Amino acid sequence: MNNPKSSFLISAPSSSSGKTTLTLGLLRALRNRGLAVQPFKCGPDYIDTIHHSAAAGRPSLNLDTFMASDAHVREVYRHYASRTDVSVAEGVMGLFDGADKMRGSSAEIAALLDIPVVLVINAQSMAYSAAPLIYGLKNFDARIRVVGVIFNFVNTGSHYRFLQDACADAGVEALGYLPKNEALYIPSRHLGLHISAGTDYEQIIEGLAEMIPRTIDIDRLLQIACFGHCFESQDVVWPPAHSGLSYGKSPNLRITVARDDAFTFLYHQNVEVLKAFGKISWVSPLKDVALPPTDLLYLPGGYPELFAERLSENRSMRASIRDYCENGGLTYAECGGMMYLGKSIETDSGSILEMAGVLDCETTLQGAKMTLGYRTMYWSGLEIGGHEFHYSSFKSRNIHVEPAQIANARGVPVETGFFRCRNTFASYVHLYWADKPQFIQYLINKSRSQWTDSLR
Repeated sequence: MNNPKSSFLISAPSSSSGKTTLTLGLLRALRNRGLAVQPFKCGPDYIDTIHHSAAAGRPSLNLDTFMASDAHVREVYRHYASRTDVSVAEGVMGLFDGADKMRGSSAEIAALLDIPVVLVINAQSMAYSAAPLIYGLKNFDARIRVVGVIFNFVNTGSHYRFLQDACADAGVEALGYLPKNEALYIPSRHLGLHISAGTDYEQIIEGLAEMIPRTIDIDRLLQIACFGHCFESQDVVWPPAHSGLSYGKSPNLRITVARDDAFTFLYHQNVEVLKAFGKISWVSPLKDVALPPTDLLYLPGGYPELFAERLSENRSMRASIRDYCENGGLTYAECGGMMYLGKSIETDSGSILEMAGVLDCETTLQGAKMTLGYRTMYWSGLEIGGHEFHYSSFKSRNIHVEPAQIANARGVPVETGFFRCRNTFASYVHLYWADKPQFIQYLINKSRSQWTDSLR
């Protein structure tokens, strides 16, 4: 399947409709056909992309029009979609749900990229009432092309025939259905799916891939989602050359990135941009005994609270990271990475476990409430988007706060801080610097400047 290509966005009326389950099954089913499949995820989610990558066999990319410019989203999409047979984007929440009305929504991204939408509808307690729901989603915005519907939790042929009638009267094609199957259920943590050592994701994904062709017309889906033009004519090289960046005397930094079961929240595009600054090495704070030679250490987010005991037991790695940071090593940590750099983590069971001790703070899961939302940080003249999502909170902290302002999606300042200790920078916000590589240059420049006792 060389040209034209197929490309579509899977969305739904609301969350919990089964978008991710269907997406994972379709990615694997298409891959099992011998097709090169490129997954995408609308919005800031860094967990679904891990599952996407496992199902498709290639990295899943985030498409987010709040954290990045329209031009950047187009560049990323065209670059990766042009190199595969089928591009499958999973939406976020409901079709028109965005950070502020439609801003950042799946619908906005579908319109921006001119890709058709396939709806997933939870039909467990619904029959012909699906007609006005589908009709409304189809006709609410003329820029959005809703081309098909797949129904979830449909266990009988007679139920599906009612739903086919609803689709026909709403003017949208019915592409099939998924029956309820508890054996193919993927557990969730907080707002979405998560990574659990006790779940056999490969078995679930392969099971979905085997089941989907029985009740869903994949051939028809690819046909109605077929592009009438060739992607290659719009090919874009990404990441682009970062003009205007001043690498100074260190064009080839030794960059170390933490990645293991405790630190998984990575944006693939961020890592690709890091490669412009040097060579990347991967390290596991759970298993490795020490850092390799490092000029820039990046500790991303994840679930350190789930692995706090193992992290605490790895004293040699904690000491290695502490020595590196205390000797002025440049470090950037976000959310879970920041928690790990603190003195301790108090788990939801009440256990208090010692961490790296770089930052004068303690975090806790006790009685904490969810903090969630888009963020924009204004720092030293740079404006950069990101996302904040955590259940932990500070039990105590005494860290220097950088003169940076952080606001929510509506521009209202929030209490979240951007912290610094020596050349260690940290925040609860997951920043998306793929569209603002200047942020990494800022960190490099700041680390080269003199710090005062107030930063110690």
